[in-house]
Amino acid sequence: MIRVLLADDQSLVRAGFRALLDAQPDIEVVAEAADGEEAVRRIRELRPDVVLMDIRMPALDGLAATRQVTADPDLGNAKVVMLTTFELDEYVFEAIRSGASGFLVKDTEPEELLRAVRAVVAGDALLSPSVTRRLISEFASRSKEPAAAGALDRLTEREREVMALVGMGLSNEEIARRLVVSPLTAKTHVSRTMVKLGARDRAQLVVLAYESGLVRPGWLG
Repeated sequence: MIRVLLADDQSLVRAGFRALLDAQPDIEVVAEAADGEEAVRRIRELRPDVVLMDIRMPALDGLAATRQVTADPDLGNAKVVMLTTFELDEYVFEAIRSGASGFLVKDTEPEELLRAVRAVVAGDALLSPSVTRRLISEFASRSKEPAAAGALDRLTEREREVMALVGMGLSNEEIARRLVVSPLTAKTHVSRTMVKLGARDRAQLVVLAYESGLVRPGWLG
């Protein structure tokens, strides 16, 4: 059973998401929160698997709340998915850097929301390749000089290659075709790379690919 916490200051939004999620046999909404402070408090209390977190909330906004959650090692299993009205919300970029596992627009199709909740728990790519590439483009335009690449020394040559392809926005299936391997093998390489680098999820791996200099702005196809 996937345990979900809803954090949004609009009761109608929470009610709509709850009705959809609770109707699924493998998903349970364990709590709701109307602001960021309440969200962090309930997350620490209930330890949900997924948190659907609105970016703009009173008292403590979703971005600050996400930073508190992802900075707490005891809450490492809680995957935060940011909710926003617009795909290119100015805060989405910082949310991903703060440890959020991805983002969804509030008017997303019901089946896409369900797929996203299940995907983030499974550790798969939450964002579609097209959305990932837009996010990467935003990251590339704002990124500073790359950090030292010392952290990559623990990766094999193939893992570096896979990480670069993840950083360029390719899905596991696209990576498999590029490297002429099975999708399962590609997924295994991605998972091992995340473990070695301590990345919470695929979104953070994209950020690390840029910050290490493994992928540079202008490489996007």
